[in-house]
Amino acid sequence: MFSKKQESTKIDREQRELIEHAQFRIKQKKNLFRHFIVFLAGAVLLIILNKFLDFGTNFRPGQVDWFVWAVLLWFFLFLIHFLNVFLFSGFMNKKWEHEQLDKLVAKQKEKIAKLQNKVDQEHPLPNSSEPKAINPNPPLNP
Repeated sequence: MFSKKQESTKIDREQRELIEHAQFRIKQKKNLFRHFIVFLAGAVLLIILNKFLDFGTNFRPGQVDWFVWAVLLWFFLFLIHFLNVFLFSGFMNKKWEHEQLDKLVAKQKEKIAKLQNKVDQEHPLPNSSEPKAINPNPPLNP
């Protein structure tokens, strides 16, 4: 009775797609930032394990401490994640997906049209000039 009428706000399809894309990008960047924090903490932990706690001090592949290889490998994975978020997502975004979908639909329609032409040529429909069969007992209309 005393409550205000709630306005129904409708978001059109384009606005919804923009919002969903923005939310997706925010999630990507948030996950990248988390990955970076975990990478830094993990690298510090590996250095502390090797240098201060003498964990794996005898294991030195290539005359380099093992933690250097571990941090380099992890950095490479982080770099791939970074490139995926900031470089490759621009190449294969929603617009690209829609273009690819349109191309595939057009190809399918073309194939269907070719098949339909082939069927029409091999099995033509009877001409309308041919006599039609007439039902000798048509239904009665009351």
